[in-house]
Amino acid sequence: MIIVKIGGSVLSDKKKKFHFRGDVVKRIAFEISRFFPEERFIVVHGGGSFGHPLAKKFGIREGLRDYSSRHGFVVTHLAMLDLASRVSKCFLENSLPAFPISSSSIFVTEEGRIIEGYLGTVEDALEKEFIPLLFGDVSFDKKKGIEIVSGDEIILYLSKEFKPEKVIFLMDVDGIYDKFPGGELIREIKGNDIRTLAVEGSAGVDVTGGIKKKLEVAMELVKHVEEVWFVNGLVKDRLSMAIVGNGIGTVVLP
Repeated sequence: MIIVKIGGSVLSDKKKKFHFRGDVVKRIAFEISRFFPEERFIVVHGGGSFGHPLAKKFGIREGLRDYSSRHGFVVTHLAMLDLASRVSKCFLENSLPAFPISSSSIFVTEEGRIIEGYLGTVEDALEKEFIPLLFGDVSFDKKKGIEIVSGDEIILYLSKEFKPEKVIFLMDVDGIYDKFPGGELIREIKGNDIRTLAVEGSAGVDVTGGIKKKLEVAMELVKHVEEVWFVNGLVKDRLSMAIVGNGIGTVVLP
C-alpha cells in the first residue's frame, strides 16, 4: 500500500481563493492509474485555497466560541467537500474509483491531534478496490469544541493503522531544502537527523504548520513505513518515479 498526499499548494494556488488545478490533479491521477489496482492506494489532499483562507477567516483553530465560529465551521467543511468532489472527478476521468470520505465524520481530535478514528469505511473501500480519498477538514475537538484536522495528521494516523510501504508527499517544490529559498536540495535523510534541520519558507496561507510540520510528521512516519518521499507534484512523472523507488526529491528513511 502507498499513501499519497496531494498538497494544497499542488492542487491550487493558495494565493487565489477557490483556485483549482484540475489539469495537475488529472495528471497525478493518470500516474497512479499506471499502478492501480495491483498496488493499493490511499489518497489524502490538503485544503489549498479552499480550506485554509476560510479556516483563518473564521478562526477555527481558536475553538468553538459563538455563532460565527459555528457558521465558519460549516462553511469551511462545505468548501472542503467541494474540493474533494473536484479531486474525485479528476480521478474518475482516469478510471480510478476514488471515493471521498469526510474526515470530520471519522476522526475526533484533541487540540488538533487525532485521538479517535473510525476506519471501517476506509477498510471497506480498500477491500472492495476503491481508492479512499480523505482530506484535511474541520473536526470536533475534545478540548476546544472545534478544530482543524490536517491532512498530515490524517496520514500519520492512517500509517500507524495500515503500515503502508511508503508515503509520498506531493509539493510545489522539488523536495526539502537545507534553506528555502536559495538552499540545496536534501536528497536523503534519516528520521533521527530531522531534528538538526532548520528549514523555513512556505508560500501562501497555511493554518496547519507548513513544511516544519511535515518534517515532524515524517520523523514519526518512518517508525511505521519504509520510505517517506517529498517530491514535486507539479512536474510530470515525479510521482511515478517515487512510487517505483527511484524518485527525484527527498527521501526520509528510518
